[in-house]
Amino acid sequence: MSGAVHLTRLEERFGAAPAIEVARSGLRDVSDRAWVVGGAVRDAVLGGDVVDVDIAFAGDVAAAARGLASEVGGHPFELSGDFDTWRVVDHDGNWKIDIAGLRGGSIEVDLRLRDFTVNAIAVPLAGGSPIDPTAGLHDLEAGILRACSERSFADDPLRVLRGARFAARIGIEPEPETVALARREAPRAAEPAGERQFAELAGLLSGPEPLAGLGMLDRFEATAVVLPEVAAMRGVGQSANHHLDAHDHTIEVLRRALEVENDLPTYCGDAADAVAELLASPLADELTRGDALRWAALLHDIGKPATRTERDGWVSFLGHDAIGAEMVAALCRRLRTSRRFAEHLAAITRDHLVLGFMVRERPLPPRRIWDYLSRTAPQSVDTTLLTVADRLSAQGGGVPEEAIEGHLQLAREMIGAAVAWEREGPPEPLLRGDEIAAEVGIEAGPALGEAVAELEAAQYTGEVTGRAAAIEHLRAWSAGRR
Repeated sequence: MSGAVHLTRLEERFGAAPAIEVARSGLRDVSDRAWVVGGAVRDAVLGGDVVDVDIAFAGDVAAAARGLASEVGGHPFELSGDFDTWRVVDHDGNWKIDIAGLRGGSIEVDLRLRDFTVNAIAVPLAGGSPIDPTAGLHDLEAGILRACSERSFADDPLRVLRGARFAARIGIEPEPETVALARREAPRAAEPAGERQFAELAGLLSGPEPLAGLGMLDRFEATAVVLPEVAAMRGVGQSANHHLDAHDHTIEVLRRALEVENDLPTYCGDAADAVAELLASPLADELTRGDALRWAALLHDIGKPATRTERDGWVSFLGHDAIGAEMVAALCRRLRTSRRFAEHLAAITRDHLVLGFMVRERPLPPRRIWDYLSRTAPQSVDTTLLTVADRLSAQGGGVPEEAIEGHLQLAREMIGAAVAWEREGPPEPLLRGDEIAAEVGIEAGPALGEAVAELEAAQYTGEVTGRAAAIEHLRAWSAGRR
């Protein structure tokens, strides 16, 4: 592709990007000292949409950020004092602009200090030809990931994870020397702050090719460093029902989760549209519930190495769900995720076996549906989808096809009920706790909590529909417990 074609495509994509328009307007008086760099240039060259913009600036970054915010009505704040970086965000969330101080005294030197050649391309903010001292445009066209220098990973070992993320995002292949450089610094990949590691891993897993990204982490020999819980599953043999070890089974579950994600009507039936909406909804840490489901697929069995036992040739992992939930919580603390994200993942991990034990009870009576939903809410849909991927991963193993199909049928039924629960919540109680205590004679404490739950179950199943019936039901229930 010629330079003229690159320039035409860049201006076309930049012209359609609100963040570029805002930056050009708000920084017009200092545009001769500002360059668009990094991902915005890379994505524009590839013909993608430009959403967020990074700007290298020669001058007072704080003043430029405040001036930009004042001019266009955004909110400025310091992103990193160590790296002289400020962020300006739109109050309505339509755009985000990061401004960083120019390193090395010139834009050419600044670009050579960056991570990969495909990210070391700059365009003057006011417009003009790309500045490309490391031949990043050539590498983009060739699909090559190349470190800018021998010190790229040594200067910031987080770049080991970033390279894997690019594999997931844009399908780019590292050249041999870059792989060697990454492996050399891989033991240091967990040195950067946990939230920086999490951001790269989250981008990897939420990208269009998360399996390729995880494979790249393996090639860089970084998995055991940043995700030791996942690496520990390698070689952990399973029972005859599984044809893969715990690690390869996990990768297969993720692959199946992606399959489910891309074909919701098959696995969710009439609830497919509602499930798609739920998975697209924000959860935490700028991730959706669908993104979190991919994390759950990767982490749901990390308790297996610690719980594996074998007797007379039979392998079991008793308690790996509970232990795994604790490990997920610890991993999230290490990566400094939000509490909401951590609790969401831990809950799915804790409950991912529940539905499988209910398959033999089909058709489930309403009480058992309530048992499942009340236990797994508000992650009922997410947990059920994970069980589908988990069960599909057993194809090729020792699980009969009819057992797999029975699980899938039950999951479709449960997902419909879970969507309704998510939309409407549990029934509005016919009696408050204090009213139950007064009418039924149950003192405050665990028994009263059980009575509240019993009433909710009876209402959900339609066993009681009014206040008088609720009192009568709880009196009989209480008497039967004595």
